[in-house]
Order: sequence, then structure tokens, then C-alpha cells
Amino acid sequence: MTTPWTVRPETPADVTGIRAVTVAAFPSQDEADLVEALRADANAWIDGLSYVAEVDGVVVGHALLTRCHVDGADALALAPCSVLPEYQRTGVGTATITALLGAARERGEGAVIILGHADYYPRFGFVPASRFGVTAGFDVPDEAFMAMPSTPGAPVPAGTVAYPPAFGV
Repeated sequence: MTTPWTVRPETPADVTGIRAVTVAAFPSQDEADLVEALRADANAWIDGLSYVAEVDGVVVGHALLTRCHVDGADALALAPCSVLPEYQRTGVGTATITALLGAARERGEGAVIILGHADYYPRFGFVPASRFGVTAGFDVPDEAFMAMPSTPGAPVPAGTVAYPPAFGV
């Protein structure tokens, strides 16, 4: 079966579409502003680790990995992930995140951290970060704060996650 969307790395032409998808997917513009702030942060942004899903040239999904640290060791933060409401529950989000995590693995990146839905992210290999000794540094339910190695079996550094300043934590 052929999917109606294409998943690929973000290009400069996608910036407006990414904002539109992110605004549509969340109740406020905070996450869209977060994407723009991360894009402007040379210490957080990693070229090639922002992926979009498109249908007929229109961005319908987006997922982003940016640099964070776990007690000084490089790691990645997966956030935000957005899908236009009319494309939610169609596989767009899963396809976009899967491709993005594959790109991180190909680059030899290490651990990936997510604060997200405990029923959704385990399908990608995420488990509670506490299993690796990773903490958020702020109050968060254990089941929603997750981590995984980008390459199965690779070590995940223990310690407290330091997010880029744009996250505000």
C-alpha cells in the first residue's frame, strides 16, 4: 500500500507550513514559538533533524530533534511533534517520527529524550527515563518522561537533562 504522504527533512520553504501545522495541532502558539526559538539557537538546532510529512506539497506533519544534554553528555530532545488534526490517527506522526529517529541513528547520535504521552511513544522504543537514571530536573510523571538510545543497546547517560533555553525549564 502506498501512503499518501512523503516524509523528508525540512527545507527553508517548509518554515511557514511547519508553523501552521504546529499552531493547528496545539491549543496555543507556544509550541510553534518553541520551534522558531529552537531554529534560532545554534547550540540546539541540528541541520537535518527536523522532518516533515507532506501531501501534495503541503506540510501535514512535523517532528523535531534538538540538542540537549544529560549531565554534560550530548543527547537529543524530541519535541514538538505535530500533525494537522485532519491527518491525526492516519500514521503521519508515526512515519515522521520513525524517519526522524532513523536519521538520528544514521548520524550516530546518542540518547533521545521525550516528555510525551505514555501510550504513544513506547511504540518507538521509549521507556521511562528513570530506568536509565535520567531525571528531568522538574516535576513530571515518571511514565511521561521517557528515553531511549538512538541505536539499540547503546548506553544512555544517567543524570539530569539540560534542555535548550527555549524550553524554559
